[in-house]
Amino acid sequence: MSAIDVFLGMGLLSPTQLSDWRQGCVDHLERVIQGNLSKISDVMKIFRDWAHSANLKPSETRYVRRTRGGTLDLQFSRSGDPNIERLYRTHYVSPQLSERKREKLQQKLNEEPTMVVFQVLRDTVCSECGTEIEQDSLLIKEGEQALCMACARMDELEFLAAGDAALTRRATKFSSKVATVVRFSRSRNRYERRGILVEPAAIAQAEASCYEDAEQRAANRARDAERRKEEDKRLTASMTERIRLLYPGCPPAEAAAIAEHTARRGSGRVGRSAAGRTLQDAALVLAVRAAVRHRHTDYDELLLNGVDRQEARQRVLGTVEDMLAKWQ
Repeated sequence: MSAIDVFLGMGLLSPTQLSDWRQGCVDHLERVIQGNLSKISDVMKIFRDWAHSANLKPSETRYVRRTRGGTLDLQFSRSGDPNIERLYRTHYVSPQLSERKREKLQQKLNEEPTMVVFQVLRDTVCSECGTEIEQDSLLIKEGEQALCMACARMDELEFLAAGDAALTRRATKFSSKVATVVRFSRSRNRYERRGILVEPAAIAQAEASCYEDAEQRAANRARDAERRKEEDKRLTASMTERIRLLYPGCPPAEAAAIAEHTARRGSGRVGRSAAGRTLQDAALVLAVRAAVRHRHTDYDELLLNGVDRQEARQRVLGTVEDMLAKWQ
């Protein structure tokens, strides 16, 4: 574990913010951690005290990002103080891990990340050669500098759009130079992956490799899809049964509809969480409560009319509680 894991677990740092920092989009990590420096310091001290009391072994890890000249150390703290930077870099590992496992873990943590290339949203200029970089073109960032692909010595690479996982994975494997292409989404307020840059020969080799086993991969996908379909059926049936036990007064058809809705794969609903898939009562209660709110109140209409979400929930709370009490 590291301090970063703690901030992620507490919700003070999001995976997207961490990714932006690792890609060089944020100058120091403390800029995106929720909380003032005093709070951040307290959290780190409590974490270190716990790690020492649990006899975990400290191990420093270097955090870097790729640049055209090699690698550049990432900065954690606002001040850049070496002692604070060391505290952030320190991971704590179980003493029960074998030496071999510790070495593999350390090797994984120290792996150099792929260089990140940005697809620009508006016209800009290369800081080195002055060439105009048009909207939707690619550049890399070195500090405050924006460099065109020629100055970054990456103009020989070819763009491979995201979408075909097998092709991307194999092209990455076959290419000696790889970069990840991202673009900022204004609607989602985050950088999103658009594809990779690799050597043209690697793309050709990957395409040939994918062509050779296309039928086998298609058969595997069909088999996996059928397996997932059966798993979803079993989950929905089990969830329906459990909802009926929690709410005996809930009509069977409605219990089945709630289960099917909340257990839908890829929905991000509570039914697809670990708690939902293991049929924990707390997760199913939340699912039923949400279903009643949407199906048996004017909650959705309130939202459409611009009522704040929390206020809308408060307005329909009485109706929701009455319906749940009736079902119980």
